[in-house]
Amino acid sequence: MNILILGAGPTGLGAAYQCDKLGCDTWSLFEREDRSGGLSTSFIDEKGFTWDVGGHVLFSHYDYFDEAVKAALGNSYYEHLRESWIRILNTWVPYPFQNNIRHLPVNALEECLVGLQQINKTMVTTNNFREWIDTVFGKGIVKYFMGPYNSKVWGVPLESMSSRWIRERVSVVDLKRIERNIEVARDDVNWGPNNKFKFPMKGGTGAIFSGIARPFSQHIQYNHKCSRVNLRDKTIDFSNGRRETYDILINTMSLDLFVQLCSDAPENVRMAARELVHNSGLIVGLGFTGKRSDPKCWMYFPEENTPFYRVTNFHNYSPFNVPSGDSENFFSLMCETTYSPHKHVDKNTIVEETIKGLINSGMITEEDRGNIVSRYIIDIPYSYPVPTLGRDNVLKIIQPYLESRGVYSRGRFGAWKYEVGNMDHSFMQGVEVIDRIFEGKEEMTINGKV
Repeated sequence: MNILILGAGPTGLGAAYQCDKLGCDTWSLFEREDRSGGLSTSFIDEKGFTWDVGGHVLFSHYDYFDEAVKAALGNSYYEHLRESWIRILNTWVPYPFQNNIRHLPVNALEECLVGLQQINKTMVTTNNFREWIDTVFGKGIVKYFMGPYNSKVWGVPLESMSSRWIRERVSVVDLKRIERNIEVARDDVNWGPNNKFKFPMKGGTGAIFSGIARPFSQHIQYNHKCSRVNLRDKTIDFSNGRRETYDILINTMSLDLFVQLCSDAPENVRMAARELVHNSGLIVGLGFTGKRSDPKCWMYFPEENTPFYRVTNFHNYSPFNVPSGDSENFFSLMCETTYSPHKHVDKNTIVEETIKGLINSGMITEEDRGNIVSRYIIDIPYSYPVPTLGRDNVLKIIQPYLESRGVYSRGRFGAWKYEVGNMDHSFMQGVEVIDRIFEGKEEMTINGKV
């Protein structure tokens, strides 16, 4: 059986890893870039600062993924306890916001409490994500945080989104617990699977996946961009003129783009693919001279005085994220901004707007502007696959058709399921599809059973 894998991101590498582990030699992986990692790769700029493609942290739901990471990194990693905060109303609120509203100014705190107390305690059916947050969090929390923050992150009308993707992504509320937190002045910060995370000592997040790829690198062909797929003949053409045949194809490229490249896909499948929605992102990395004493890992910014929705103290993850590992004399801030057809961002001015936003929010001072020695931009055309109201129906058209033609589309954008799009989920989608092909096992991750 000749297996061809498109894309050397976490999912493609998960499939390759499992093929290699099972002793299968009849497989090849083709990657359009000159490196592995996909959206989990890293870059080093000309000043020596390391940057990730967004704020990745390594945590896992799977022992199998943990073992793969350990083999890739050995002991060359740091382990951190999450310290995450929300900047709002000129103060800092620990994450998750809804559990720690005691830090808000009195008027805002009262609004949030009243909103929580007025929530309908009976089961209410909600039609979209906006209705869901209104129903679960109440008017105050939605007004100050959940509404504006999610609008900045997703860049689409919240009414157009389903709420079925939530699962462990959002901490729902427990009013008695919140009231007790206020009463005893307690910070409630341990919620979530990523309250402890690892980060590679050198090379950023990309070091994980370059390490995973190393043992079977002879099977990976870089600089191969797919230009056409013939599903009937089971052939793939690449932009460099190469043609490959396959028995089984595992696709990890964006599902909408992949369907466009399938020359013989029926019109109903093409129409369905055009209904898939994604947003895009700009990562602005700013490297500074000087020492920053701030233990926070990453911070959320719901307000309009900043273009970004999240900022990471990237130097805190590893001292080697700054030049020569010298965190006594350098620090770095990684800032994430969403753009979409509903949310315009000027790429020509985003660096200056980001600097102004950092000043507006008190992250840096005007004097710190003179200490910026590196400005690095990463443009992410596909950032998040948006879980729209019609997404599941669209996938029910596309995925069965592709599988009937021997194509398994998996991964963050290959499966188009944000809720199972973390690095560990994505890797295991690749592993599990190989186990399905060879051993008939059920794919647990893509079916939401993890």
